[in-house]
Parts: sequence; C-alpha cells; structure tokens
Amino acid sequence: MASILDSVNQRTQLVGQNRLELLLFKLEGRQRYGINVFKVREVLQCPPLTAIPKRNKYVRGIAHVRGQTISVIDLSLATGGKPVVNLSTAFIIIAEFNRSVQGFLVSSVERIININWDAIMPPPKGTGGKQSYLTAITEIDKELVEILDVEKILEEISPSPTSISSSSVDTAAINKDLGDRLILIADDSTVARNQVKRALEGLGVKMHLVNNGREALTYLQQAAKECVVSVTEKVGLLISDIEMPDMDGYTLTAEIRLDPQLKNLHVILHTSLSGVFNQQMVKKVGANDFIAKFNPDELAESVQKWLHAE
Repeated sequence: MASILDSVNQRTQLVGQNRLELLLFKLEGRQRYGINVFKVREVLQCPPLTAIPKRNKYVRGIAHVRGQTISVIDLSLATGGKPVVNLSTAFIIIAEFNRSVQGFLVSSVERIININWDAIMPPPKGTGGKQSYLTAITEIDKELVEILDVEKILEEISPSPTSISSSSVDTAAINKDLGDRLILIADDSTVARNQVKRALEGLGVKMHLVNNGREALTYLQQAAKECVVSVTEKVGLLISDIEMPDMDGYTLTAEIRLDPQLKNLHVILHTSLSGVFNQQMVKKVGANDFIAKFNPDELAESVQKWLHAE
C-alpha cells in the first residue's frame, strides 16, 4: 500500500493548475470518501494500537510509526458512524494537518484519482448530522464521493486557541493602515473561517467571508468596479486557504496577479498544507506570504506586516 504514494512529489505538480488528486477510502459501509493526496504522508496496514487513559472517545489509541508516536482517530466514529471493527484488515492514513501528524483509521483504501477542482462541489445546504462533516462532494464512476472536513473533526477533538497574545501586534497600527477597508477571508471549511474570524475580531477589523476561490475572485472583481484605480481602495488584504472547491488558492492568487485592478492586492495563503513545496508555489503564483494553520499570533503578525507594506 505504501507504493500508492510513491509518486507524491510528481503529483504535487498538479497544485496551481486547479487540479488535485484524491485518495479514496471507505469507513464502515459502502460510501466512498476522499482526502487530498497532498496531505497524506503514507498509508499503512493498521499497526498495533496502544490504549491511553482518558483519551478522547474518537481516538482509538496511539501507534508507533517510524520512531514517531501518532494518535489514531477512528474517522467513522468521529463522523457519527459505527467504529471500525476489524483492525486486522483496516488501514491508517497518516496525514499532516495544522502543524501536526495524525493517523486516521479507515476500513479500506481504494485508489488515487485525478480530478479538476471545478468538479468538486460544496455540500448541499441544510444538511445535518453526518453531512455537517462534509466540506465538499464530487462524483466518480457515477457514485457520490464525500470529502470530509478534517479540520472540523480535529477541532472537536483538540480545539485550537484563537486569541492573540503576541506583544508585537499593534492593534492601533493595523486599524490605521486598514482604514475603512476590509479584509477578505476565503476558506471552504466553516471551522477554519471561524477561527480566522475570531482571531481577527480581537483586532477590531472589518471582514468579509467567502467559501471558495471562485467566490473570492467574483467579490474582488465586483469591488474593483467601485474603485478608481485598484481594488485595494476597498479591500486591504486577502487571507485565503489553498484547498477549496471550484477554485483553489493558488489559482485564485494567479488570477489576481493577472488582473490590472486586482494585482496589487496583498495575498496571505493560510492552509493546513505545509512543506517546502508550498513555499515554492507561493513564489510561483505571486502570493505575499504563507502561513500554516492555525496560529493566531503568526496570522495577526502577517496581517500587520502586509497592511503596513502598502
């Protein structure tokens, strides 16, 4: 199974082309789920799990993988389903989210598929229960594939702090630089959007939140129509996720740099993806900064830096 990810370095070339690859898996049932390959370190047959006292009910135990101790979360249980029963045939997907490495216990792993971001749709509105853990859906082989909001699952297990404590953040200076403009936030994860919102609320800034890159681009283009020279007359800064349905953050940034009225807008890419490759892509598409989720102090310091850089 490890060979399924042998070409991850080649696969990352898809990023910035509004394409991605999904690793398909199943929990307890026939429904297929997907996770972005770029977040996956490796896939292993489930190793022996060690129980830990007072663990979260969704954590099945810890595993020792290549000298590292990793918490293993039962994805089926965490999304409101039955626990994965047969550990002898189960797999763990080892993935990196929000500066930490976790193992996700799944019943089976199928294959990797290549897909356009515009084929990834937001989940239906008004869905509740298990669907509240969906961040997107798509169709493969005439079957619905659900893409889980892993950030929501992790937030429920281990909530992230959102208050700003850095002494280097000057709220008065930020508001002076921003003036009567707003900060645009684009993220398909409700949890991630709210984390950014709560952090920046402490700065007293005006914000507008959208769900994906396409919505962000449309908003900026409409705002630019009301400006004399540049959209920066209305919008002081864009904070964008990278992985989003319809249009990813890299493509959004590239589109902004190609538009004469948008090109001067400062862009901070704020994502659960990490690594050297992302830093290279930041430069390639013309983003101003890259911050791994979620550290409110680092986010606030970056906001202060790029608002003042005008």
